[in-house]
Amino acid sequence: MTKNKIVLIAGDPNSINSEIIYKTWKKINNNIKKKIYLIVNFELFRLQLKKFNFKIKLIKVKNFHNDQKINGLKIIDVPLNFSNPFKVTHKNSSEYIRKSLNLGHKLSNDKKFKGLINCPINKGLIHKSKKTGVTEYLASKCKIKDRSELMLIYNKKLSVAPVTTHIDIKKVSKKITSKLIIKKMLTLNTQFKKLFKKKPKICLLGLNPHNSELLDGSEEVKKIKPSVLFLKKKRLVIEGPFAADSIFIDNYKNYDVVVGMYHDQVLAPFKSMFKYDAINLTLGLDYIRVSPDHGTATNIIGKNKSNYTSLLQCIKFINNLK
Repeated sequence: MTKNKIVLIAGDPNSINSEIIYKTWKKINNNIKKKIYLIVNFELFRLQLKKFNFKIKLIKVKNFHNDQKINGLKIIDVPLNFSNPFKVTHKNSSEYIRKSLNLGHKLSNDKKFKGLINCPINKGLIHKSKKTGVTEYLASKCKIKDRSELMLIYNKKLSVAPVTTHIDIKKVSKKITSKLIIKKMLTLNTQFKKLFKKKPKICLLGLNPHNSELLDGSEEVKKIKPSVLFLKKKRLVIEGPFAADSIFIDNYKNYDVVVGMYHDQVLAPFKSMFKYDAINLTLGLDYIRVSPDHGTATNIIGKNKSNYTSLLQCIKFINNLK
């Protein structure tokens, strides 16, 4: 059975998402348009587009098997109570987001769907589920209980990945263990080879400034170095720990993926290099999930200043999967 459909979740209603979807829709060809199914509240999306005079033909669909000849953006309607289309209450938004993610998860397991894309979501809308972000939420839906899923921020020239994701800095050290590093690096190695048809060269960073000079008792000596030694025995191409303050000067060019111990350690330098030209992949799920590598940008709602590049790259990435 051919996988030729793409699930797109509109995401946070209080965001620039309707704008980037509209701008992206205008850039993709008709062949790709036929494959896209947008999970969104129909009336919300219609009113958001109308507010900015964005014109797209919207069509509600229920049958996902014989409708690819439909000329327009296919909408899978999700219930949502609202008065103002850009000021939906936190409670209603939270329930709506969980319903949207659950439906996206369900459809992504259908053999006719190539993968899942979700537009940006305020992580506060997911906290009620006790998950810190979409990565963790979908991992729980896939019944991953060992935290082996991995966030990969991908650009053709370089990728980065954090061992820990959306947690406070003060909690990072306790969360990092050799066991966790090993699980995530094994996921990275397996899934990267599957997606990109090459064995990744992995650079693993230390946690502390200057790797704590590799002093006894440091995380670098107790947790990170033993992980690298173990993974090398498993024939992974991995080196480290490297000092995070200098790796992005030039040495990063020797690797496919730079792995940091926490979110901003690798995402901050990566975004300064590639801006919006990147996508966020979750590795280790039952299906391919990607999202734009930026947030909801509530400060520019309605200003027509949003950059749609990352969403466009997400759609092209899923569409080009073999």
